[in-house]
Amino acid sequence: MRRSISLLGFALVLNVGMTSFKKSANSVEVVKTDAGQVSGVINATGDVCAFKGIPFAAPPVGNLRWKDPQPVKPWEGVRKCESFGPSPMQAEPIPFSMWSEEFLIPKKPISEDCLYLNVWTGAKSASEKRPVIVWIYGGGFLSGGSAVPVYDGEAMAKKGIVFVSINYRVGVFGFFAHPELTKESGRNASGNYAIMDQLAALKWVKRNIAAFGGDPGNVTIAGQSAGSFSVNILVASPLGKDLFQKAIGESGASFSTPFTTLAKAEEAGEAYGRSLNAPSLADLRKVSAEDLMKKPYAVWGAIVDGYVLPGTIASIFTAGKENKVSLLTGWNQEEFMFFGNVKNAAEFKKEMNDQYGPDAQAALENYPATNDSVAAVSQYRISSDQNFGTQNFTWANMQSDHGANVYVYRFTHKVPGTGEYAKYGAFHGGELPYAYDNLGFVNRPWQAGDHKLAEVMSSYWANFAASGNPNGKGLPEWKPYNSNTNEIMILNEHCYSEKMPDLKSIEFLASKMASK
Repeated sequence: MRRSISLLGFALVLNVGMTSFKKSANSVEVVKTDAGQVSGVINATGDVCAFKGIPFAAPPVGNLRWKDPQPVKPWEGVRKCESFGPSPMQAEPIPFSMWSEEFLIPKKPISEDCLYLNVWTGAKSASEKRPVIVWIYGGGFLSGGSAVPVYDGEAMAKKGIVFVSINYRVGVFGFFAHPELTKESGRNASGNYAIMDQLAALKWVKRNIAAFGGDPGNVTIAGQSAGSFSVNILVASPLGKDLFQKAIGESGASFSTPFTTLAKAEEAGEAYGRSLNAPSLADLRKVSAEDLMKKPYAVWGAIVDGYVLPGTIASIFTAGKENKVSLLTGWNQEEFMFFGNVKNAAEFKKEMNDQYGPDAQAALENYPATNDSVAAVSQYRISSDQNFGTQNFTWANMQSDHGANVYVYRFTHKVPGTGEYAKYGAFHGGELPYAYDNLGFVNRPWQAGDHKLAEVMSSYWANFAASGNPNGKGLPEWKPYNSNTNEIMILNEHCYSEKMPDLKSIEFLASKMASK
């Protein structure tokens, strides 16, 4: 349900240490956080205020590079938080494959000084206790940032959500391990700085979101791709306890391929230092950010460090030690995350025989290769299912079997496009403008059906954040998921629940994954 408020509704709340929406000039509002006052800008329709570029940790530069996020230094007066802070250090954003510029960070600013978050709220006062979504971006843990246009939070704020998007360090800045860092940490761990950034942002939300009209006891973490991997990690991590109550994971989890061990990550860190002629930690902290990015770093993503992740994701869930939260998860029909050359039918059959041995016939029944064109489709399907389908399927099954409230979707809608973009269907990340009702930020030939789907999906997402149940008045019924019925929601121009149509294929791959 959309909520509308007028500028006259903004009021001063006289709670100790908390000021909410104190009216000031030029349609700017002021809120008091635990580090100082911040100002945000009211939108043109007067029903949402956006606070952008709020620091939630000290700049991770100099001697704070590769350290846990440190507290923000308090400030005097009102800090202008009316534009996005810098995106984390990464390569220049250049559109590629199916992703046009609306799915990428702005070209500037990009900086190591990147630990900022953004809040969109339509609350009239701090007493409203609206549900909160904390958005965690994707980008392969190598790129991304909260200033990406399709992550705008205004539309969700109009639906009664306090929407928060956060930055975290990526690449070598977010996942660098080294024996000296492990020793310096005081807990025999290093490397998961990106995840600790996310945890620091969640702690900021717990301390401060009430001042923006949000409920710190009703927080949903949400992410796509590497952001969904992050959500999966946070649900598994003991450090995530009591920081959120619900989780949304779009196309990403890690059950079959364990993350790197600390020992291997430390070896990679030492080799990386030698490649830069900077063997010691002190030397490495003196290397410029630009020069660090010139050398490849062998570790991708999180590290099983014994602290953030005490074990693999699969082992934590198998032991039932994950955080018990409601879950909404799923993946897209045509993720198109396939790199390399497409094999002809004979080559694909040989690959399946080599990989699956006595089970090759079963594999080819699920992913046929009757001719070259059929084999090409199967290669895209199996790549999508291995990288995303089986991961989110396993996550849904395990969390459901442990008693959690679970809803699963399949996004099957072809995202419209012209030119090079016309060939893609329900691609990786294609659901994002729909889920957060942000079609207006993407230059595509949208039709009435697209706008209808965006309204339905964003309502599902908002309802789930509010209550743990995506259903609501006027919406097609989304049936809960469990491993016995395997019912999922098909998200297309017409939305409906049905038993997972490719269940046999997904179960086959999942069984091979579990037997490794």
